[in-house]
Formats: sequence, C-alpha cells, structure tokens
Amino acid sequence: MSQPAAALATIELDLSDVKPRVGQEVGGAEPLEPCSATDIRRWVMAMDYFNPIHWDEQFARASRFGGLVAPQSFAIAMDYGHGVQPACVGRIEGSHLLFGGEEWWHYGPRIRPGDQLSHRRRFYDYKVTDTKFAGPTLFSRGDTVHVNQHGAVVCKERATSIRYLAAEAERRGLLNKAAGKPPHWTPAKLQAVQKERTDWMLSNRAGRTPQIEEVRVGDQLKRRVLGPHSLVSFATEYRAFIFNIWGTQRWVAPAGVADPWVNQDAGWLEEFGFDEEGAKIDPRLRDGLYFGGSRGHVDASRATQIGMPRAYGFGATMGAWVTDYIAHWAGHDGFVRYSNTSFRGPAYEGDITYIDGEVLDAKADSMWGEPLLSIAVKMTNQDGTILATGRVDVELPRCRAAPVSV
Repeated sequence: MSQPAAALATIELDLSDVKPRVGQEVGGAEPLEPCSATDIRRWVMAMDYFNPIHWDEQFARASRFGGLVAPQSFAIAMDYGHGVQPACVGRIEGSHLLFGGEEWWHYGPRIRPGDQLSHRRRFYDYKVTDTKFAGPTLFSRGDTVHVNQHGAVVCKERATSIRYLAAEAERRGLLNKAAGKPPHWTPAKLQAVQKERTDWMLSNRAGRTPQIEEVRVGDQLKRRVLGPHSLVSFATEYRAFIFNIWGTQRWVAPAGVADPWVNQDAGWLEEFGFDEEGAKIDPRLRDGLYFGGSRGHVDASRATQIGMPRAYGFGATMGAWVTDYIAHWAGHDGFVRYSNTSFRGPAYEGDITYIDGEVLDAKADSMWGEPLLSIAVKMTNQDGTILATGRVDVELPRCRAAPVSV
C-alpha cells in the first residue's frame, strides 16, 4: 500500500460520544429578556433586508400589522448557536463544524416586539460520508421547536451540521481551491450591483401580495443581490444574533435527562474553544469573534486552520436570506410555511451573492386552508458557483370573488 493510501486509511471520526445521544433531548441557552424593536431592526439591518414593516415605525403602523413585526427569519436570531446546538452533540476531538442546511416549518404566530421564545431541542440523527474535502465527515441533524410566551408553537427548525477533522481539511486544501481568488470590483461593477440591489428593494416595497390566479408555473422571481461581503458585514451579521451579545442568555437543560449536552466541549481545536470560567470576568473569552469557534468568519489566518481560504459568511444567515427573499415577494398577506435549503458553500469575503427563484408548483388547496406555491431557490456567487439550493412553500390568499383554478 502506498504511503498516501495508508495515511488516508487511518483517518476516522471517534463517534463514541455521539452515538448514545441520538434521539435525546439536549439543552442550550435561552434569552433572558423579550425581544425588542431594536433587536428586530438590528436583524434586518444585518440581513440587508429593507422591508419597512420591520424597521420603519410609521410605515408599519399604517400597514395591516398596526406596528413593527419581525420577519419570519428572525426566529433564528432568538435561538442559541445559530440553530445548530441540537445538531452538534457529542465530542469529536480536533473537529470543526460547518452549517450544512436547514428545514423550517412555520405555524402562524408572528413575532413582535415584547415576545419571548423558549426552545425544545433534540438530536435527531446522523450519518457518516466520505467527502473529498475532509475524508470521513459527520452529517448530523437536530430539531429546535420555538415556542412563544403564550405557549404557541411559532416554528420548528431541523438543522444539519457538517463536522470534520480540521487538520485533514487543511491538509487536503480543497475548500481553498474551490473558493477561487478574491474578486476585484471596479466602480462601474459596484454601481451595477447597487442598482440591482435597489431594484429588488423597490420591487415590492409596498408589500402587495400576488393572488394565486396571477402566478404561473415557471414564473421567475426578481433576482436579489447581496454584497460584496466583507469583514464588516460578517461581524454585523454575527452581532444580530441575540445570544452573541454579552449577558443576554442563560443555560437551560431539559428535565429528566441525565446528560443533556448543555454547553459542553465539542472537541474544537484549542484556539476555537471557549474559556467559560475566564469569561465570568472577561466576556470576550466566550465571544466567538474574539475567542472561539466563529473567529474564522472574520480572520483569514484562523479560517485557514479549518481548511477555509479566507473569511466567510454564516450558514444561518444564508437560510435567512432565502426566507426573506420569498417573504418580500409574497407581500404582507403572504406567509412562508416551509423551506428546505441545502448549503453547498459559503459566501466568502469579497464575493457577491445572487438569489433566484422559480415557481415550481401551485396548489389551490393545502392543509393550511389557503393556496400554496412551491418555489425553487438557487443561490450563486459572481462566478456562477452554486452556494445553496432549496425549495420554499409559501401561502398566498385566494381570490374571494371567484373559484380558484390552477
């Protein structure tokens, strides 16, 4: 056997602490206070989501909502760990994690200033796949149910984490090659990007909801553009998650679970873990941008330690971009019921992200009592590289004056 083959044969993931936890409820953290209008505004600012019902008090009061209302994507901002907590369970020495995708089910209650969510989390399942970028790689899924202060279930997320040996990914260097070189943006190109960004913003600023009769299979949604992404935009996204702000959370554990995996060591590289004791004095020691697992998002030298070529964006915000994209098109009376997005690669520093949508299917009746559209979503960068693909089911009101024919 050749030396390279022998070396590859010895690579394995130690799942001894993962296997016994499948199906088990897990802990995490909960926000100490209800969300505020400022929290919502900070979120839409970070997501570059211009819809005025989420930040403009005067506009929102004149809308059917009668005041500010959070976008549906905001639920993730009120969760701990970008929603990945129940999908990252068990210690794997020398590992790192990427967000691989997520499913969302939305049940109806809108989030408004003053609401407070609690969470029920469970480690759902896992599988191991041999990947080119890191060899044996763990794909694990975890569920989070978001419940408001009235006991109503707002939504449910099923997150997929990708856990791999950081040293092996760095040795192979495939993520580095796939990213390409940082793009150069001329003033003319940036002006074109800004125009496309503004055109999308104005495409449904009034929040008009298309009726189901107006929509046809194959219809193309207006393209959305985000970026160029930068260290500033990545840091702004990170700070919009409420749990990332010092002193905003408390650790919780489900009752009756002997080992509920609350704030435990997942086996990160030494410089990517937290110092929980030290953080009681200096909160930077558990602040992911200064010290911890998120450093690679804003520090290229840290990114290379886990196989990335340069600073890169967050999977959780990619999912939010998708939800916001469809919600903006669907208007004030539309409602995203389900989404399933698979993340294939991150948005790197300097890149542009484009989002496109196409109507796949239209149903006159659904379990929700209203028509439902299925929309295919694709996310690409300036080179045409696919960053994410998915499907979103969005509810539109039927025309009350005539029967629906789809």
